[in-house]
Amino acid sequence: MQFSNLGIIKPILNALTEKGYTIPTDIQKKAIPQVLKGRDILACAQTGTGKTAAFAIPMIQILHEDMDANGRHHSLRGLIITPTRELAIQIDENIRFYAKHTAIRHTAIFGGVSQERQVKRIKSGLDILVATPGRLLDLVGQGYLSFRSVEMLVLDEADRMLDMGFVRDIKKILNLLPTSRQTLFFSATMPSSIMSLTQRILDNPVEVHAHTVSSAAETVEQRKYYTNRSDKKDLLLHLLETEDLEQVLLFTRTKRGADRISKDLKKRNVHAMAIHGDKSQGQRQKALERFKEGSIKVLVATDIAARGIDIDKLECVINYDVPVVPETYVHRIGRTGRAGEEGMAISIVEPEENASIKAIEKLINLRITNCSDHPFPQTEKPMSAFEKKEWNKIKAQQRQSFHKNRRKSEAVSR
Repeated sequence: MQFSNLGIIKPILNALTEKGYTIPTDIQKKAIPQVLKGRDILACAQTGTGKTAAFAIPMIQILHEDMDANGRHHSLRGLIITPTRELAIQIDENIRFYAKHTAIRHTAIFGGVSQERQVKRIKSGLDILVATPGRLLDLVGQGYLSFRSVEMLVLDEADRMLDMGFVRDIKKILNLLPTSRQTLFFSATMPSSIMSLTQRILDNPVEVHAHTVSSAAETVEQRKYYTNRSDKKDLLLHLLETEDLEQVLLFTRTKRGADRISKDLKKRNVHAMAIHGDKSQGQRQKALERFKEGSIKVLVATDIAARGIDIDKLECVINYDVPVVPETYVHRIGRTGRAGEEGMAISIVEPEENASIKAIEKLINLRITNCSDHPFPQTEKPMSAFEKKEWNKIKAQQRQSFHKNRRKSEAVSR
């Protein structure tokens, strides 16, 4: 099946053809025709499944076809709510591409930057708005936005929005929206809090399922390299040289670690930049733009900062620090091997992370290829009882942090 078989109009098909997109992903095949029929959608889809196109393309088409003949009647009819500024920007960029041959106007609004330019864009007239919850409610409160003409609503990465404490904001927004609308709901997981919310806002939805959180794309080659903690940096440099990798998204556990690795790579003449929560919005966008254009080889990121990063044909993801929570591994490597493209996921495993990599293999039901032929094999002795106790404290804190907001949001929603 090709995009041309999904009932997509010629202006959007032309844009897809220009990008070289002809074959839709599984979720696009299932969702796009149903959205075009006007159905509400409940979609379980994680990063890397092509979900943005699954809701953006039919939204653009529906609003474009309903637009006045002269194309000059622009009112806010499509609203897309997403948890992070990076993801909002990414979705808006995709809309710009898909809608390039239409008269659709759109923009993204998010916190952390001055609202002046965003307000100016809103006043000029919009058909589609991509927004984070906080900034959206802020501009509504100031009288710059009204939802009275909204016909289509998308809630993207709904589970993350609840995890991040946006449940009250989402409920406020829902109360301001017209009850007669089409709603598209996308979430990587479906905990009880999410199901409770969907029952409130969806009208006889079509359920669409893509890859679950425990799966990774078959096109991703997964490798693990056991080494010592003291040899991690040298092994990383060895891999960057011998594997001839052009672009790498590298994950660290901490913001300090991201800065340290970025500096170390620069000292070894490897173009690298770090992206994490302590960086300003401008710094993060600059790093992401330079990575997309290929002027830096390694983008070093923490998990929170990496949300919303969507790079076409990303070659490789490296877990410099193996995540303690196995599901995090799947989200990380989901940024490569997208839409049938080949990708590589490398995990550099120190002794204290041996148990974590085993837990990951159990989750994904796959034995990750062990690459033992390298100059820095794992030879360190196990940690002392005191060191292990301290390490277990760190792991416990990380697990607690991962689950805390989810439990809190579920309690609030009940």
